[in-house]
Amino acid sequence: MTDKLRLSHFLHGGDYNPDQWLDHPEVIDKDFKLFKEAKINTVSLGIFAWSKLEPEEGVFDFEWLDNIFDRVEEQGGNIILATPSGAKPRWLAEKYPEVLRVNEKNERNIFGERHNHCYTSPIYREKVQEINTKLAERYGKRKSLLMWHISNEYGGQCFCDLCQEKFRTWMKNKYKSLDNLNKAYWSSFWSHTYTSWDQVHSPSTLGDSTFLGLNLDWKRFVTERTIDFFEAEIKPLRKLTPEIPITTNFMGGNPPDSHVFYDLDYQEFAKHVDVVSWDSYPNWGNDYESTAQLGMKTALMNDMMRSLKHDNYLIMESTPSQVNWHPFNRSKRPGMHEMGSLQQVAHGADSALYFQLHQSRGASEMYHGAVITHTMNDKTRAFHDVTTVGKDLEKLQGALSTKHQPAKVAIVFDYDNMWALDDSRNYADSTKKYWRTIQQHYQYFWEHDVPVEFVSVKDDLTPYTLVIDPMHFMMAPEFSTKLHDYVEQGGHLVGTYITGMVDKQFLAYLHGWPKTLHETYGIEFTETDTLYPKQHNQLIYNSKKFVVSDYCDLFTVDTAEEIGQYGSDFYAGTSALTKNKLGSGTAFYIGCRTDTDFLADFYGQLTIQLGLIDSKPITKDSNKVSVQVRRNDKSNYYFAMNFSHVESAIVVSEPVYDVLNGHMIDRGPQKISPYGVNVYRENNTK
Repeated sequence: MTDKLRLSHFLHGGDYNPDQWLDHPEVIDKDFKLFKEAKINTVSLGIFAWSKLEPEEGVFDFEWLDNIFDRVEEQGGNIILATPSGAKPRWLAEKYPEVLRVNEKNERNIFGERHNHCYTSPIYREKVQEINTKLAERYGKRKSLLMWHISNEYGGQCFCDLCQEKFRTWMKNKYKSLDNLNKAYWSSFWSHTYTSWDQVHSPSTLGDSTFLGLNLDWKRFVTERTIDFFEAEIKPLRKLTPEIPITTNFMGGNPPDSHVFYDLDYQEFAKHVDVVSWDSYPNWGNDYESTAQLGMKTALMNDMMRSLKHDNYLIMESTPSQVNWHPFNRSKRPGMHEMGSLQQVAHGADSALYFQLHQSRGASEMYHGAVITHTMNDKTRAFHDVTTVGKDLEKLQGALSTKHQPAKVAIVFDYDNMWALDDSRNYADSTKKYWRTIQQHYQYFWEHDVPVEFVSVKDDLTPYTLVIDPMHFMMAPEFSTKLHDYVEQGGHLVGTYITGMVDKQFLAYLHGWPKTLHETYGIEFTETDTLYPKQHNQLIYNSKKFVVSDYCDLFTVDTAEEIGQYGSDFYAGTSALTKNKLGSGTAFYIGCRTDTDFLADFYGQLTIQLGLIDSKPITKDSNKVSVQVRRNDKSNYYFAMNFSHVESAIVVSEPVYDVLNGHMIDRGPQKISPYGVNVYRENNTK
C-alpha cells in the first residue's frame, strides 16, 4: 500500500542516469537546476548502473552515487533506488556464461540487451544479492531513500538445464505422481504418456507445443520462477532495511491493443510487492481510435493496477512527450501530457514519474522523450508541460491522503483463463480477444463515471453490487460455487458466451456445466457457433435488433427467463440473453458477442435498477468527459477530464473549490478546454 511510503507530497520526477554523464559534471550541475525549475522532487537511480557500480568483479565504485544522493538531499528530494539486476555487466557474463539465458532450441544467448539472465542460476542470484547488500549497507539509512525499485520490467523465460530441473521439481510438487500428471494432461492422446519425471520438458517447437496442460503449466512456472528470483533478490534488502518499501515496475497498456501485460501473472506477483507501480505508455494521438477511446482503455489499465492491491499505486514510468519504441512515435498534442498525468492521479496514482529525466545521447533510447532533451534547456514544450504537471501536483497536495472512490462494479479477470483461452484449439484465433471483450464491457461504466475494480478468482465478491465475468472459459468448480453463493446472497452477475468449458487442469467438463454454474444461470450450454468475420446474427432485445458477431452460444433454458432471442440462422428465435433469479440475487447470461451499443443499453438499465451511480455536484453532456473521484472523510476531489479536441462543458450544482485555479465556484456552467482537466474540491460535511 502506498501508505507504507509515508508520502508527504505527490511524487514527481523519474529515471535519472547520471552515470552516463560522469565525464561531464557541468551537465549534472545544470540538470539539478532544471529539476528544481520543473518541480522535480523524486529521482529513480541506478536502474541499469551495474557496470558503473561494480566495473569489475569485487571492485565497487559508489562515489558518483554518493554525490547524487547528496545533491538530491540538498534540494529536499526523494530517491527511489533500484537494484541493477535488469542489465548485468559484461564481465559477469564472460566469467560466468551459465548466467546467460538459453532459448527453446537449447541455444545459449550471448551477452546483450537486458534481462538476458537465467532466473535459476545460483551464481547470478549470488552476484545480485552481493550488489544489493552493498547498496543496502551504504544507502539504507539515507534520509532521502524512499523505496527500493527492484530490477526493471521483469519478463522473459529461460530453457536451460537448471530451469528444466526446477520445472520438473515444480511438476512433482504439484502432481505428486506420474499417474496424476498423466490424468491431468490426458496424455494417452497421441501416446504422450509420461513414464519418468525426467521426460518432463518445457514446451518447444522442437517437441511439444500443442500439449495444452503443459503449455499452461509452463506459463504458471515462469511466473513462479520470476517471483522466486524476485524474493531472492530482495532478501538482503528485507534484512538490512525492513522499513523501506519495495516495488518493481509492472507493464501493460501498450499499442495497438492497450493490452494487459501477458507474460506474467501480476495478480500473483502483486502479493510480493509492498506497493504496485507500473509503466504507462499510451499512444496519445494515434490515427485508429479517438482520444476518448484511448482514454477509456488507459483508465481501465489504471483501474487494473489499482485493483491488484485494491489501493493507491504509483506510475513509475511515463513519457513527457513521445516514446521511441511504439510503431509510430508521435509527440503529445498540447494539453495531452497534463491530461494523461492527472488521469492517472484521478484513478489512484500518487505519482507522475518519467522515463527519462535527461535524454540519453546515444544507444537504444536516445530519442525517447525526456524532461531535459538534447537541447539541454528549459525552452522545450515537453519541459513546459512537465513543469505544469509539477505545479498541479503541488496544488493537489490536499488530495494526497485520498483514495479512489470505492467501486460497486467488479470485472473478473484471470490470467489462467486468458492463457488457456488463447491456447484452446477452438473458436477463432483472430477473434477470441478476451482483453478487448473486457474493454468493451468496461466502456459503459467509464463513459458514465461508474467506478470499476478488477477481481481475481481468489478475491471476495461480496463488496460489489454487480460482478461481470466475461468469457470465463477456464473455470474451477470452486469459483463456480463462489459465483453461485454470491448471487444467492443478493449479488448481481453478468456472464457471457464461452464460459465454463474446462477446469483448471485444462480438461473439458463432462455431462455439461458444473452443477453450481447451471443453477446460477438457469441454463444448460450445448454448443458455440463460431462466425467468420463477414458473418453476423442479430440479438433481439427490448424490441430492438443488435448486431451479433464472432460467437453465439446455444443453450437450453431451465429456470432462467428468456429476455433476448437470436434473429437468424438455424437457431433463430432461440434464447440469446437470459435472466435467472437465484436466492436474493440475479444472474444474466449474454450468449453472444455484440457491439457496445447493446452493452450500453443493457448496462444502462442495470445501472438504474441497481443504483450504481453516486450523486456528484457535476453533470456533463459528453461521454468524452470523464469525472473521477478521490476522497477521504474530509473532502471529495472531482477530476473532470476532457478527452476531446474541442471544448466541453459541465455544470456544477454545488459550491466547490477550483483547485488548479485557486478560487471558489458557486454554481453554474464551467468549460473544460480541449484535453483539459478541471479539479474541484468539495468539503465532506457528513
